Amino acid sequence: MTYHFSVRIILSIWIALSYLGHSIYAQHKQAYQLFDSAGIKMNFEEMLDSLHTADVILFGEMHNSPICHWLEYEIIIDLDSSSNVILGMEMFERDNQDVLNLYLQDSITYGALDSTARLWSNYETDYKPIVEYAKSKNISIIASNVPRRYATQVYREGLESLDSLSTEEKKWIAPQPIAYDSELPGYKSMMDMFDDPSHANDNLPKAQALKDATMAHSILSHLMDGQLFFHLNGSYHSNNGEGIIWYLKRANPNLKIITISSEEQAEIGVLELEYHQQADFIIIVPETLTKSY
Repeated sequence: MTYHFSVRIILSIWIALSYLGHSIYAQHKQAYQLFDSAGIKMNFEEMLDSLHTADVILFGEMHNSPICHWLEYEIIIDLDSSSNVILGMEMFERDNQDVLNLYLQDSITYGALDSTARLWSNYETDYKPIVEYAKSKNISIIASNVPRRYATQVYREGLESLDSLSTEEKKWIAPQPIAYDSELPGYKSMMDMFDDPSHANDNLPKAQALKDATMAHSILSHLMDGQLFFHLNGSYHSNNGEGIIWYLKRANPNLKIITISSEEQAEIGVLELEYHQQADFIIIVPETLTKSY
């Protein structure tokens, strides 16, 4: 009797543990899912293998996504281990390149960088770890973005207003005249952001184009043979082969460009059709994932 009772107890415990294990597995939540452009699931290591074949990598991030910033950090570590990599960042504006260089060379303190370089409000949580890694490994960082005052000027007065800038000021933006195609879907869709069409400002996509053109110019100006340029930017600047890519391809159609995009979905197991072909690799995170701001 004792023997049979013990067996029943052990069997009951085994069934309970099996159910608990299944329950834990069923409740397991992924922080992200990676897909290729066709919506096929892939893993991080598979993407890394492809990235090493590029001349330029554009990581189109969601600015407030901790997952994006963590993956950017992991990618720069991997690229640094086997490639001659240079890092470009939308988060720094071109007229702050000198002060950024001084910081990377340990010639000024972080406090001096913070007070001078117009750092983004989420710099400490989202970008500082990447910059500090690059600094520790002597990886060059290119401040690629147009100074925001010129983007504001274009939004208010149009691209033609840049003609009045001094020679000194013009060195902070892409060479003029800046090509602009108002029919590009990305620029056209920006006008849909206005609830009231009468409030739409035709200069909004032109200001975006100024940023795209300037970041492309920054990349091309610093890309050298044998180097891999890893650029961080908002996903809207590089989705669907537009934005920065459009300007890069106009200047050098032979560049090997690999793009990464990021989006949110309620469920991350299947890539929604609207995101297919948006980039070479698409990172999907849950809509409920904590944001950095």
